[in-house]
Amino acid sequence: MATSPTPTPTSTSNPTRRNRLWSAVATVAGAALVIAAAPGSLPAPDIPRYWPTGQDAALTLLVGRTLDEGRGGAAEGCAGEASRAGRCTGWREERVRATARGAGSVLRGSASRKTGQAGRAVMLPTDAGGPLHIALADPGRLTDVTVRDGHGRYVGGELAPKSRQWTNTEPLRAGESYTVRVGAQDASGTPVGVTMAFRTAPPPQRGRLTVEFGPRPGTYGAGQIVTAALSRPVPAADRAARARLERLLEVRSEPAVEGAWHWVDDSTLHYRPRTYWPANAVVRVRSGLDGVAVGDHGYGGPSESVRFTVGDRIEAVTDAAAHEMTVRRNGHVLRTIPVTTGKAGFRTRSGIKVVLSKEYQVRMRGDSVGIQRGTSEFYDMPVFYATRVTWSGEYVHAAPWSVESQGEENVSHGCTGMSTADAAWFFKTVREGDIVEVVNSEGEPMAPFDNGFGDWNLDWRAWRAGSALSAAAAPAAAPAGVSARSSARLRPLT
Repeated sequence: MATSPTPTPTSTSNPTRRNRLWSAVATVAGAALVIAAAPGSLPAPDIPRYWPTGQDAALTLLVGRTLDEGRGGAAEGCAGEASRAGRCTGWREERVRATARGAGSVLRGSASRKTGQAGRAVMLPTDAGGPLHIALADPGRLTDVTVRDGHGRYVGGELAPKSRQWTNTEPLRAGESYTVRVGAQDASGTPVGVTMAFRTAPPPQRGRLTVEFGPRPGTYGAGQIVTAALSRPVPAADRAARARLERLLEVRSEPAVEGAWHWVDDSTLHYRPRTYWPANAVVRVRSGLDGVAVGDHGYGGPSESVRFTVGDRIEAVTDAAAHEMTVRRNGHVLRTIPVTTGKAGFRTRSGIKVVLSKEYQVRMRGDSVGIQRGTSEFYDMPVFYATRVTWSGEYVHAAPWSVESQGEENVSHGCTGMSTADAAWFFKTVREGDIVEVVNSEGEPMAPFDNGFGDWNLDWRAWRAGSALSAAAAPAAAPAGVSARSSARLRPLT
């Protein structure tokens, strides 16, 4: 498939008749249909120039949706002869005439199948959550179907075998106007077409599904995780709703990277690239949920978008067995620091962590990590230049009391300790989202989600398995050079 250039509208010889033909308006439960091409009557009245004038060729299109697939309303089975013969009890449609002039009229049945009819109220059975079908009722083939909303966004779709029916693959939005352009060829190969528009009913204003994104706008490290907190749960059992929601949570970066969402629980998703963010990347996160029906979980509502940048790639790797930390910026070693990590019984967690915050002074107490007051291991002291890497209280911090052990042995209760000068330098060098990894500690592995951002400890296959759009459920990729948003466009055969 390929896109075709935006053409110039073709005029008709009788402006009065043209305006009358394109003025039929229908208001129905959930939608209004407009057959229109006169200037100003559509958001984008662009009729392809490849539809010639002065010919009598015409096709009848069936525009509507399958209401009951279990009663013979399957999409492919209800196109053409089957629909006209009345064998599709679940298929509801409106008949629209596509002509060589790009004009047409709304028809209600075989007795009304003629051009020139205008001003009738008709029923278009398309709601905001249901699929939109465009099929041929006469011999021929579809060559171009473009559906675009009032904001200029394309609705993706796919053509059935034999090019006789098009179905949207992206959901329609409530409270939105749509422009539909259809190009086709009749049995003799003559191009015909029509432009239509419809509006969907507005969604309810209360109880809508929204999302709060993290992090806040700012500059972060290359390990920063994007978070999405939903206003209501979407259970794992409803995989279709989860998949629809994921497709509408958009993360874009410059430069572009491969990434995916992962469901942490029914109300929380995390997004990360396959590898760390590139240095100096710009990341934009937005929700397309507004007005979209999400299964049985209601309609999506408006949510604030987020933009953040990624700074230099800072990685701090602590080798607990060697008692040293190596800090790199964009792959180059900045400093090697003598450290001490967790001793026996308090081993520092192994694996990849992400800087969560920086606190100049923290009061650390043993009972916060399960050490009883009054025992020899209990402590209660102020600690400076504390860089937090877990919510449970693991830090990289100044430990002037253990300078003699730093670089020699592990004597801490789980944190990574260093001299005050080194801790101050580290505190100044790193930012939220920077990577802090611990190896050879003999400690338990860093948990992926419940104690900070341990997301990077899952390999890419395991990460993708947490997406409702994993390989088994993901749609086929669009051909090279065709964007997912415009893949409904087909090049006409002339």
